[in-house]
Amino acid sequence: MTDDDRRRTVSRSSVRVTVAEDRGVFMISVAAELAEMHPQTLRMYEARGLIEPQRSPKGTRLYSHADVERLRKIQHMTTEFGLNLAGVEKVMELEDTLERKQTQLEQARRKVDELEARAETLTKEIERLEAVREQVRADIVRYEQPGTDVVRAKDVAPRTTRIRIDRG
Repeated sequence: MTDDDRRRTVSRSSVRVTVAEDRGVFMISVAAELAEMHPQTLRMYEARGLIEPQRSPKGTRLYSHADVERLRKIQHMTTEFGLNLAGVEKVMELEDTLERKQTQLEQARRKVDELEARAETLTKEIERLEAVREQVRADIVRYEQPGTDVVRAKDVAPRTTRIRIDRG
Protein backbone atom coordinates (compact mmCIF):
# COMPACT_ATOMS: atom_id res chain seq x y z
CA MET A 1 0.00 0.00 0.00
CA THR A 2 1.43 3.35 -0.99
CA ASP A 3 1.29 6.58 0.95
CA ASP A 4 -1.38 7.88 -1.44
CA ASP A 5 -3.58 4.86 -0.72
CA ARG A 6 -3.24 5.38 3.04
CA ARG A 7 -4.26 9.01 2.75
CA ARG A 8 -7.36 8.09 0.75
CA THR A 9 -8.54 5.45 3.22
CA VAL A 10 -8.47 7.79 6.20
CA SER A 11 -12.02 8.17 7.39
CA ARG A 12 -13.31 11.44 8.60
CA SER A 13 -15.48 11.70 11.62
CA SER A 14 -17.80 14.53 12.42
CA VAL A 15 -18.81 15.87 15.77
CA ARG A 16 -22.25 17.27 16.35
CA VAL A 17 -22.52 19.87 19.09
CA THR A 18 -25.91 20.70 20.55
CA VAL A 19 -26.27 24.17 22.01
CA ALA A 20 -29.22 25.41 24.02
CA GLU A 21 -31.39 27.72 21.98
CA ASP A 22 -31.03 30.58 24.46
CA ARG A 23 -27.25 30.36 24.84
CA GLY A 24 -25.32 33.21 23.23
CA VAL A 25 -22.94 31.77 20.66
CA PHE A 26 -22.91 34.20 17.71
CA MET A 27 -20.93 37.41 17.58
CA ILE A 28 -22.76 40.43 16.17
CA SER A 29 -21.40 40.02 12.64
CA VAL A 30 -22.52 36.39 12.42
CA ALA A 31 -25.93 37.11 13.95
CA ALA A 32 -26.41 40.02 11.54
CA GLU A 33 -25.54 37.80 8.60
CA LEU A 34 -27.88 35.04 9.78
CA ALA A 35 -30.70 37.55 10.25
CA GLU A 36 -29.82 39.24 6.92
CA MET A 37 -29.37 42.70 8.35
CA HIS A 38 -26.60 45.15 9.12
CA PRO A 39 -24.80 44.88 12.50
CA GLN A 40 -25.71 48.50 13.22
CA THR A 41 -29.38 47.52 12.99
CA LEU A 42 -28.80 44.94 15.74
CA ARG A 43 -27.24 47.62 17.91
CA MET A 44 -30.23 49.89 17.29
CA TYR A 45 -32.66 47.10 18.18
CA GLU A 46 -30.70 46.48 21.36
CA ALA A 47 -30.83 50.19 22.25
CA ARG A 48 -34.64 50.12 21.81
CA GLY A 49 -34.93 47.03 23.99
CA LEU A 50 -36.20 44.77 21.21
CA ILE A 51 -33.33 42.35 21.71
CA GLU A 52 -31.04 41.62 24.64
CA PRO A 53 -27.91 39.75 23.62
CA GLN A 54 -25.78 38.12 26.26
CA ARG A 55 -22.30 39.44 26.95
CA SER A 56 -19.01 37.60 27.13
CA PRO A 57 -16.69 38.26 30.09
CA LYS A 58 -14.95 40.87 27.91
CA GLY A 59 -18.23 42.55 26.95
CA THR A 60 -18.69 41.16 23.43
CA ARG A 61 -22.31 40.78 22.36
CA LEU A 62 -23.28 37.13 21.98
CA TYR A 63 -26.52 36.27 20.19
CA SER A 64 -28.39 32.98 20.59
CA HIS A 65 -30.45 31.05 18.07
CA ALA A 66 -33.56 32.47 19.75
CA ASP A 67 -32.16 36.00 19.33
CA VAL A 68 -31.57 35.39 15.61
CA GLU A 69 -35.13 34.09 15.24
CA ARG A 70 -36.42 37.18 17.04
CA LEU A 71 -34.39 39.41 14.70
CA ARG A 72 -35.91 37.62 11.70
CA LYS A 73 -39.35 38.11 13.19
CA ILE A 74 -38.73 41.83 13.68
CA GLN A 75 -37.51 42.14 10.12
CA HIS A 76 -40.57 40.27 8.85
CA MET A 77 -42.91 42.62 10.74
CA THR A 78 -41.18 45.72 9.41
CA THR A 79 -40.83 44.58 5.78
CA GLU A 80 -43.93 42.43 5.25
CA PHE A 81 -46.43 44.19 7.50
CA GLY A 82 -44.98 47.68 7.25
CA LEU A 83 -44.80 48.17 11.02
CA ASN A 84 -42.50 50.78 12.47
CA LEU A 85 -40.36 49.88 15.47
CA ALA A 86 -42.94 51.26 17.91
CA GLY A 87 -45.50 48.90 16.38
CA VAL A 88 -43.04 46.01 16.56
CA GLU A 89 -42.39 46.82 20.24
CA LYS A 90 -46.14 46.77 20.95
CA VAL A 91 -46.66 43.48 19.08
CA MET A 92 -43.74 41.87 20.93
CA GLU A 93 -45.05 43.19 24.25
CA LEU A 94 -48.52 41.79 23.53
CA GLU A 95 -47.05 38.44 22.47
CA ASP A 96 -45.02 38.26 25.69
CA THR A 97 -48.14 39.11 27.72
CA LEU A 98 -50.14 36.48 25.84
CA GLU A 99 -47.47 33.86 26.47
CA ARG A 100 -47.40 34.68 30.20
CA LYS A 101 -51.19 34.51 30.39
CA GLN A 102 -51.24 31.18 28.57
CA THR A 103 -48.69 29.82 31.04
CA GLN A 104 -50.80 31.08 33.94
CA LEU A 105 -53.92 29.55 32.38
CA GLU A 106 -52.18 26.18 31.98
CA GLN A 107 -51.06 26.32 35.62
CA ALA A 108 -54.61 27.22 36.72
CA ARG A 109 -56.05 24.34 34.66
CA ARG A 110 -53.59 21.89 36.25
CA LYS A 111 -54.57 23.22 39.70
CA VAL A 112 -58.28 22.85 38.88
CA ASP A 113 -57.68 19.26 37.72
CA GLU A 114 -55.80 18.51 40.96
CA LEU A 115 -58.56 20.08 43.06
CA GLU A 116 -61.29 18.21 41.16
CA ALA A 117 -59.45 14.92 41.72
CA ARG A 118 -59.05 15.74 45.39
CA ALA A 119 -62.72 16.77 45.67
CA GLU A 120 -63.76 13.47 44.10
CA THR A 121 -61.58 11.56 46.57
CA LEU A 122 -62.96 13.57 49.49
CA THR A 123 -66.55 13.05 48.30
CA LYS A 124 -66.04 9.30 48.23
CA GLU A 125 -64.46 9.42 51.70
CA ILE A 126 -67.37 11.52 53.03
CA GLU A 127 -69.87 9.03 51.58
CA ARG A 128 -67.98 6.16 53.21
CA LEU A 129 -67.87 7.98 56.56
CA GLU A 130 -71.58 8.82 56.35
CA ALA A 131 -72.36 5.16 55.79
CA VAL A 132 -70.24 4.21 58.81
CA ARG A 133 -71.87 6.95 60.90
CA GLU A 134 -75.36 5.74 59.99
CA GLN A 135 -74.40 2.19 60.91
CA VAL A 136 -72.86 3.26 64.21
CA ARG A 137 -75.73 5.59 65.10
CA ALA A 138 -78.19 2.67 64.97
CA ASP A 139 -76.08 0.59 67.32
CA ILE A 140 -75.34 3.13 70.06
CA VAL A 141 -77.77 4.38 72.70
CA ARG A 142 -77.33 6.35 75.90
CA TYR A 143 -77.59 4.26 79.01
CA GLU A 144 -77.66 5.72 82.45
CA GLN A 145 -75.47 3.57 84.62
CA PRO A 146 -72.71 4.76 86.94
CA GLY A 147 -69.37 4.80 85.13
CA THR A 148 -70.84 4.00 81.71
CA ASP A 149 -71.92 6.54 79.16
CA VAL A 150 -72.44 4.54 75.98
CA VAL A 151 -73.17 0.86 75.34
CA ARG A 152 -74.24 -1.14 72.33
CA ALA A 153 -77.99 -1.48 71.90
CA LYS A 154 -77.88 -5.27 71.77
CA ASP A 155 -76.20 -5.34 75.22
CA VAL A 156 -79.12 -3.52 76.89
CA ALA A 157 -82.18 -5.40 78.11
CA PRO A 158 -85.39 -3.74 77.04
CA ARG A 159 -87.33 -1.96 79.79
CA THR A 160 -91.02 -1.71 80.08
CA THR A 161 -92.79 0.86 82.12
CA ARG A 162 -96.42 0.76 83.14
CA ILE A 163 -98.37 3.90 82.97
CA ARG A 164 -101.49 4.24 85.03
CA ILE A 165 -104.21 6.48 83.70
CA ASP A 166 -107.03 7.58 85.98
CA ARG A 167 -110.30 8.11 84.24
CA GLY A 168 -112.64 9.57 86.23
